[in-house]
Amino acid sequence: MVPKKVKEYQSNYLVKQLPTSTAFFDKKLRLLHASDRWINDFELNLNTIFGKNIYEIFKETDTTWRRRIKDCLAGKVYDSFTKSFNDSHDNKKWFEWDLIPWYNDEEDIIGIIINTKDVSQIRQKEKDFILLQSLLKEKSEIAKIGSWIFDLATNEVTWCDMTKTIHEVPLDFVPNVETGIEFYKQGHSRNTISLAVSNAITKGTEWNEKLQIITATGKEKWIIAAGKPLYKNGEVVSIFGTFQDIDSQVTTSIEVSKNERLLKTVLDNLPLNVFIKDLDSKKVLVNKAECDYLGVDGPESLLGKDDFDLYPKEHAQISRNEDLAVMDSRTPMIGQETTSVKEDGTSTTFLTSKIPLFDIDNAVTGLVGISMDITELKQKEEDLKNLMKVTTEQNNKLINFAHIVSHNLRSHSANFSMLLGFLESEKDAEERKSILSMLVTASDNLLETLENLNDVVSINTNTSLNKTPVVLRDRIEKIGENLSAFLQNNNAKVINRVSDEVSVSVIPAYLDSILMNFITNGIKYKEPTRDPVIELWVIKSKNSTVLSIKDNGLGIDLKKHGEKLFGMYKTFHSNPDARGIGLYITKNQIEAMNGKVTATSEVGKGTTFNIFFNEND
Repeated sequence: MVPKKVKEYQSNYLVKQLPTSTAFFDKKLRLLHASDRWINDFELNLNTIFGKNIYEIFKETDTTWRRRIKDCLAGKVYDSFTKSFNDSHDNKKWFEWDLIPWYNDEEDIIGIIINTKDVSQIRQKEKDFILLQSLLKEKSEIAKIGSWIFDLATNEVTWCDMTKTIHEVPLDFVPNVETGIEFYKQGHSRNTISLAVSNAITKGTEWNEKLQIITATGKEKWIIAAGKPLYKNGEVVSIFGTFQDIDSQVTTSIEVSKNERLLKTVLDNLPLNVFIKDLDSKKVLVNKAECDYLGVDGPESLLGKDDFDLYPKEHAQISRNEDLAVMDSRTPMIGQETTSVKEDGTSTTFLTSKIPLFDIDNAVTGLVGISMDITELKQKEEDLKNLMKVTTEQNNKLINFAHIVSHNLRSHSANFSMLLGFLESEKDAEERKSILSMLVTASDNLLETLENLNDVVSINTNTSLNKTPVVLRDRIEKIGENLSAFLQNNNAKVINRVSDEVSVSVIPAYLDSILMNFITNGIKYKEPTRDPVIELWVIKSKNSTVLSIKDNGLGIDLKKHGEKLFGMYKTFHSNPDARGIGLYITKNQIEAMNGKVTATSEVGKGTTFNIFFNEND
C-alpha cells in the first residue's frame, strides 16, 4: 500500500507537469493542485497561491461565472465559455473555461477541476476578421464590387448581395451559368464573357474585362468582370470572380472625353494661338494654331518645352519675364503688343494676353496665354500710314499746283488784258506793232507755262508706264553723247564712275529726263572761274540703289532755300535761262517711280544730288 503522503506528492507532481492549464479546487473552492502552465497564464505566485479561495484569486468576477461554479459543485457541466482577465500590464487576455466536477472513488463530488485555454490570439483574429469583413463590406458597397463563385462539381453559381444589386435582381435570386451570361449585352460583351468562362475551365486562364450588361430592369451598365480558376489536385474545381459596377465612372469619362473633344475642337479652330504654361513656363497645353506657327506636326513636339527651347535667348527672356510678372502679381496682362522671333529669324507681331491660372486652393499653378497674329494688320496699318503720308503730300502738291496755276494764269491773263487795252487805245502804227510783238511774246510764255503744267500733270496721272530694268552706266553714256555739243561748248567734263554691273528698275524716259536735267543744271549754274565737272557714282543701301550726281558749280544756300529747292518756279541764281521748273519736274518723276531725292550743297563749291531708286517696288 502506497503511503498517503507519497500519493499526494505523486499527484501534485503529475498535475504540475500537465501540458494543459489545469487547476483543482476542493468543495470550499480552495486551490489544491495546479499545473505550472495555469499558474503562469494567470501570473500567480507559486509559494502563496495554494490554499486560497478562488474568489480571492480572481477578484474580478461576475454573477454568471459564480453561478456556473456553484452549479459545477452540484454536478452540472456547462459547455466551454470565454472570460477575460487583465494581466499585470493591464492588458486584456481572453481564456476559454471548462468547469468539471471532481469526483472521488465513491463518486462523491469533492471539488471542481478547471481547464483554461489562452484564446487571446484567436479572439484578436476573430475581431480582426470581423473588422475585415466589415471593411470589405463597406468597400464593396462604396466601390460597388461584388463577388461570385461557380462550383464545377455541382454546377452551382453563387452571387453575393452586391452582385445581385448590380444586376438589379431580388436578393433571393438564384443564378446559374446560363442566366449569368445572358445578362451580358448581346454581341461583343456576351461573346467575350462566354469565351472567358470556357477558357478558364479548359485552359485555366484568368480574365479581367470591361463589358456591358443589361440589368433585370433593362438598364445598360458598364462593369468590370474578373475571374480566376481555383484548383484542387491540379484540376480546376471552381471559378471565383469579382463584379464591379463602373457605369457612373465610364459615363463620366465618356462625358469628360466629349467635353475634352469639344474644347479641343474649339481651341484648334480658333484663329488664335492658345497655350498653357506651368510655373517654370513649360508648355502643358497648346492648340493647333500654336503648333502651326512653330511648324510642328502636333502638341507632343512642344509639351514640356519652354520659350528658351523654341526662340532666341533674348526674346525668350522677355517672354519669361512677362510670365513671372503675371504669376507673381496674380494680375492678367491683357492685349499687349509683343514681337516673336523664331530661330529662323522670322518676326511676327502678336497681341498677347497672359492670365494667371489658379488651383482650388487659389494658388497660382501657371498661366493661360492667348496670342493673336496682327502682323498683317500692322503691315496694313503701316501701309495706311504711308498712304496717308502720300495722300497728304499729293494733296499739298495739288494745293500748291492749284495756287501756281491760279497765280500764273491770272498773271498771264492780266498781262494779255493790259496789252489788249493798250492796243485798243493806241493809234500810232509803230506803237501798235510793238504792242503786237509783246502780245506774241506773252502768248509764247503762256504756251510754255501750259506745257510745263501739262508735264507735271502727266507725270502725276500717268500710271500706265511700267518700270523696266536698265543698265545705269549705259543710260548715262547715252545722255553724255546727246549732250556732247553742249558739253564741248562749255568745256564741261562728265565722269561716269558707275559700274557696268549696276542695273536699276525705272521708267526709261523718266531716267533720261532726270539725268539730262541734273547734268545740264550742273553746267548752266557753273562757277565762272572753273570749268564744270560732273561726277556720277552708285552705292547700295538696304532697299535702294543710290545714284549720286555731283557738280562743282555755284552751289545753293540750303539754309536759305532748302525747303524751296524742288518747288515749282523757284530759282536761286540770276541766270536768265532759269525757269524754276526743272527740279520740280525731276522730283515728281523720281517719286512717280517710288523713289526719293535729297541734296547737299555748299555755296561756291558745288551741289550733290542723291537719287534713291526703290528696289522693292
